[in-house]
Amino acid sequence: MIQTLADMRRDYTRDGLSEANAPAEPFGLFRQWFTEATKTEQAPVEPNAMSLATVDSDGRPHCRILLLKALDDRGFTFFTNYDSAKGEQLNASPYAAMTFFWPTLERQVRIEGRVEKVTQEESDAYFQVRPLGSRLGAWASPQSQVIRDRAELERLLAETEQRFLDTAPHCPPHWGGYRLLPERMEFWQGRPSRLHDRLDYRLIANSWQRERLAP
Repeated sequence: MIQTLADMRRDYTRDGLSEANAPAEPFGLFRQWFTEATKTEQAPVEPNAMSLATVDSDGRPHCRILLLKALDDRGFTFFTNYDSAKGEQLNASPYAAMTFFWPTLERQVRIEGRVEKVTQEESDAYFQVRPLGSRLGAWASPQSQVIRDRAELERLLAETEQRFLDTAPHCPPHWGGYRLLPERMEFWQGRPSRLHDRLDYRLIANSWQRERLAP
């Protein structure tokens, strides 16, 4: 098994990333790469899937896959249960890191920064465009809490369906969005022989500084 893992490798030959083709600020490059990923990546890959890393009050890291749901010049927005494990961790330490990986394009983007809650209006607006099942699930699931079995979850969902039988579910008070305000963004393009391209953007005194990192 160990030898088999050691032999697993591929050479990255699709593209390169040069300073001449990269803007002075990172949002334009991210939008370009994300647009290309939506046109290139095939199911089951979701181009807006990302890993989100947080730290708890004991300094222990936690990581999971989420979906990016909004992007503007302020930052990157995702939605979750505020009482979940990740919500508690962000309350204890409001900093996080996300990573996007687009294997077909041989690209990765790492983003680090402070996290803040979005406005209630933003959470309400996104909640209303979610499928009905997802809105009911946000009310039914005590996210990250221990439950006895699947039957308990289905019972909670059935009770929620009865509660909203005659009215559309509104956004729960324990559910909403977070926006990561980037302070650092690194763009990684796979290259042959593991000599990858890495352009690193850091926000210093409200200005983006770009540097090349060794692979």
